Amino acid sequence: MSITDNKRANRFKQSYRELFPGLVPLFILAHFMHHIPGFIIQSLQPSIRDEFSLDYLKIGTLNGAYNASYGASNLVAGWLSGDRIAIRFLIALGVAGVAVFGLFVGLSINYFMMLVALIIMGILGGGYHPSASPLLADTVALEKRGQVLGMHQVGGTLANVLTPLLTAGIVTLLGMFMPSNFTWRGAFIVLTIPSIAFGIYLYYILKRRQLGGMEKKAETESFSIRINPHGYIRRMIAFVTLGTAVQVFIFSSISVIPLLVVDQYGASEQAGAAFLSLAHFSGLFAGPFGGYLSDRYGNVPLMLAVSLAAGPIIVLLSLGTHWWLLPIVLLAMGTCMYVAMPLSEVYVISNAKNSNRSTILGIYYFASRGGPGILMPVIGKLIDQYSFATAFAWVGAALFLIVLVCSLLLWGTRD
Repeated sequence: MSITDNKRANRFKQSYRELFPGLVPLFILAHFMHHIPGFIIQSLQPSIRDEFSLDYLKIGTLNGAYNASYGASNLVAGWLSGDRIAIRFLIALGVAGVAVFGLFVGLSINYFMMLVALIIMGILGGGYHPSASPLLADTVALEKRGQVLGMHQVGGTLANVLTPLLTAGIVTLLGMFMPSNFTWRGAFIVLTIPSIAFGIYLYYILKRRQLGGMEKKAETESFSIRINPHGYIRRMIAFVTLGTAVQVFIFSSISVIPLLVVDQYGASEQAGAAFLSLAHFSGLFAGPFGGYLSDRYGNVPLMLAVSLAAGPIIVLLSLGTHWWLLPIVLLAMGTCMYVAMPLSEVYVISNAKNSNRSTILGIYYFASRGGPGILMPVIGKLIDQYSFATAFAWVGAALFLIVLVCSLLLWGTRD
């Protein structure tokens, strides 16, 4: 190898280390693996519905059970992490443990067994976010934390985008030589086993590097310099409510897209999975771009913009006869949801007291991740009794009313 080639190789290595410092690549992959099991079931809703002869309410309950237990577990895990249970154990459990019960979901012989497996899967997954993000932030320089945590979020977004496509590909491949009632189960088996192995490997790596053990949390009482005491609680409640509502209502609406595509448009299950993936594709650019805009124009104006748009965009899904409109609406919904995610976290971190910052974040994670557990069965019931169009119209209108109330409490502020 020539001297020029060596210099190029060294520059590439240096650029790679600057872009992916420390354990960032490992945690991006961990975040990717963590979210795979939860998205397999969304992609396979039509097959599961046919296998167990379920109505839309029961399908919504399956999705809701996982999200509700996942959200509640986030709240508890923030209290347990570090000084009661080793951080690396919670992280590994959030990858390998979730995958183990994701495998059980695929092997379920009836509806009740699948429901129980999904609830346990959600409980085990709740420890990942409150543990992984702080640990990853502590392994890099202070000036790189924002960049690193943003890249970590991309791992989860990639899972949302790729899992439906991988699932559709596996089902199609297995369908060539296996009975149809096994193909959807095969997708769970193929996608969860690598996550189980990676979760065990991740625990070994963290333990070997002496990261994520038991630790006592420092008891400090300091405040962010950006806190404005006047109206602080009112604005915090309004902003967190906005961010949570946008995520819950959009995520819950997106979750039934595979059923909409199959049942209303008469397309294949693979097409339904592809449209689900499309809805999350915008997250690959919406989060980082939203952060850039918030730095320039402030968190509140940007949150008001995406939240005011979110409700009417969901209502557009009710125009079911216009096939060409669906991909545009899904991309717009995904953009609103993935912009709201980092804005919510940045606002809490920048404005909350250090003494209750983790508590507020825990409440936010609990509500935003667990909220779909309540709304998904409601959407399923509306579809059963009325139609997809009616369900989307009611969901969009309800979100718009919530946003209007919160907007009045935030209007004129920029923090």
